[in-house]
Amino acid sequence: MDIGILLKRHARYRAEHTALMIGSERFSYHNLNARVNQLANAVLAAGLVKGDKIASVLPNCFELVALYWMAAKTGLVFVPASPMLQGSGLATLLNNSDSKMVIADAAFADVLNDIKDQTPLIADTNRILIGGDVNGFQSYDSFVKAASTENPPDAQLTDDDPYNIMYTSGTTGAPKGIVHTHYIRSNYCTQFATAFRMMPESVVLHAGSIVFNGAMLDFMPWMFVGCSYILHEAFDAEAVMKTIKAENVTHMVMVPSQIVALLNHTAFDPDDLMSLEMILSVGAPLHLEYKQKLNAALPDRFYELYGLTEGFMTVLDRKDSTRKAGSVGVPTAFYEMKIVNENGDECEVGEIGEICGRGPMLMTGYYKQDDLTDKAVIDGWLHSGDAGYVDDEGFLYLVDRIKDMIITGGVNVYPKDIEEIIVQYPNIAEASVFGAADEKWGEIPVAAVTLLPDTQIDPNDLMDWTNSRVGAKFQRIKDVVILDTMPRNVAGKTLKREISDDYSKGKT
Repeated sequence: MDIGILLKRHARYRAEHTALMIGSERFSYHNLNARVNQLANAVLAAGLVKGDKIASVLPNCFELVALYWMAAKTGLVFVPASPMLQGSGLATLLNNSDSKMVIADAAFADVLNDIKDQTPLIADTNRILIGGDVNGFQSYDSFVKAASTENPPDAQLTDDDPYNIMYTSGTTGAPKGIVHTHYIRSNYCTQFATAFRMMPESVVLHAGSIVFNGAMLDFMPWMFVGCSYILHEAFDAEAVMKTIKAENVTHMVMVPSQIVALLNHTAFDPDDLMSLEMILSVGAPLHLEYKQKLNAALPDRFYELYGLTEGFMTVLDRKDSTRKAGSVGVPTAFYEMKIVNENGDECEVGEIGEICGRGPMLMTGYYKQDDLTDKAVIDGWLHSGDAGYVDDEGFLYLVDRIKDMIITGGVNVYPKDIEEIIVQYPNIAEASVFGAADEKWGEIPVAAVTLLPDTQIDPNDLMDWTNSRVGAKFQRIKDVVILDTMPRNVAGKTLKREISDDYSKGKT
């Protein structure tokens, strides 16, 4: 299934419908198609051909949107790099992906110059900058200026042609490039449009970074149904609420920290957000305390998705969000799920084990890393590395990341269980529990928290309060650290390992 035909189709049959809003600019499908064609023809004129890799180092902007749909039309493979990458990390990604062109924001000129000798596949003429003229680079405007706005030549795309390489957002180890084909992305189009009840009349607002895979949950269905997509350049809770009210936004994908910021904002007023039909939480578990607040303020709108970029997802539907408030839902259509123990045997109902899944959105593999692919996908089943269990109706309950599990005195402690309690304490915005080394117990639980604006707490009081409410003595926290903000990656995920490392070094 060729996702490149979608934009062309809407430009023909929904030409004047608003396709994209970003900043003060609005693009009809006709105009968006012309601009994407211009970029596609410019890239092809530069000598890149179907299958070549083209990378970006961009914040949310029009050009980043255009790159996704340019790749869909041409058969080039898009590699969106996190704008948080610097120096050696960026060089590693560009080399690992075999990128032959990079389009970057002008703010990255110095970084790209520093690693120029380390990225020999990228010719000088294929180093493109947006928002500035710098020696050694070509400006984006001059790059596309002479290119035709007509549709590029038919790329003869098939289901198996790769569309993008998404690099994992972790902070340790070598980067892993996850390959998605046109077939996989077409399943994102159809499955999530169906799951989220998206229609041509829908209005999508996305305020998080679109270089991480969670953004594809509304980005792909947007183009499939031909609705309107609003992209904010960065997340700002008040700006989000104003846009929802002004544009009658119906669908929105957010990470938990964004939902928390929205609910805790002084301007939060459910009456202004009544146009919403979907608020999807993705990227990490949203603590039950906030699920309940959201369902009380905006009932029948909350969805939650558990998933891996590698290609397994479950969705908690809005109709089940109260009845199954602690669950992350059931597998999407055409998917199978099983929970297995350490011996690989399937677990009983209620028994905790590793979450595994298989289905049509499963990656073709890690780019050039067959050994890692073979460890992740065994007999067609993706092994998630996450712990969970199912209830008697088959709904999945995420216990925690296996790698985040704390082993204290030989007992397994799941941080999420403790975090669910901590966030109920007055003035706590977020909580992250991690294991700290201990000579006697091996590891002990420690809590890092952030506070609501203009508030204070006594860490000892929080520790005593929490420890009086946990279900077992081994869950008691031994220390509390108050942070100004949680460290996050570009996907908005809390970097628990970074908090733990800083704690062990005495930096917190």
